[in-house]
Amino acid sequence: MTKRIYPLAVAMLLWLLPLHHAAANTEDAAADVLRVALPAAAWGMTRYFDDDESSTQFYYSFTATVATTLALKTAIDKNRPDGSDNDAFPSGHTSMAFQGAAFMQRRYGWQHGAPAYALASYVGYSRVKNDHHDSRDVLAGALIGIAAGYWFAEPFYGVQITPTASLNGVGLQLSANW
Repeated sequence: MTKRIYPLAVAMLLWLLPLHHAAANTEDAAADVLRVALPAAAWGMTRYFDDDESSTQFYYSFTATVATTLALKTAIDKNRPDGSDNDAFPSGHTSMAFQGAAFMQRRYGWQHGAPAYALASYVGYSRVKNDHHDSRDVLAGALIGIAAGYWFAEPFYGVQITPTASLNGVGLQLSANW
C-alpha cells in the first residue's frame, strides 16, 4: 500500500514547487526552496531509515498541514501587507517549513530538528521582512506545522524532550523508548 503512495507524494511535492520568476529576491527564493526542501528532507529521512511507519506518519502530517492551511486561507479573507492578494492567513510557506522541522525533531530527535527549526524560522522571518505576511500569519503557520508534526509523528528511538504548555504553565517532558 505504501508503495502506491510514493508517486502521489512525489507529485504533490513537485506541484508545490514554486515557479522561479525574475522579480524574486534572494530571500523570497530561499523561502520558496525551503518550504519544499524541509518537508522533502523529512520524507527523505523516512526512506533513509527504511521506516514505513514513519512514512505513513509523514504523509498524514504533511496532508494535515496543507489541508488546514488551505482551508484557513479559503475561510479567512485577509489581505497581505504588500496588497498582492487576500490569502495572507496563515502563511503556507511557514506551515510547510515548520511541519518538516517538527516532524524531523519529533521522529528523529533534536540533532535533526534544531537545524531544521532554524531554517524554518528563517522562512517565517523572510515572509514578514518582505511584506508577504505579518507576524500573526507566520505564527499561525508555524503552529499549524508544529501541531501536525507532533500530532502524527512518534519518536523513532532514544530519549525525547518535548515542550509542553497548559493553563498552569510551560515545561519540558522527558520520555524514553526501550
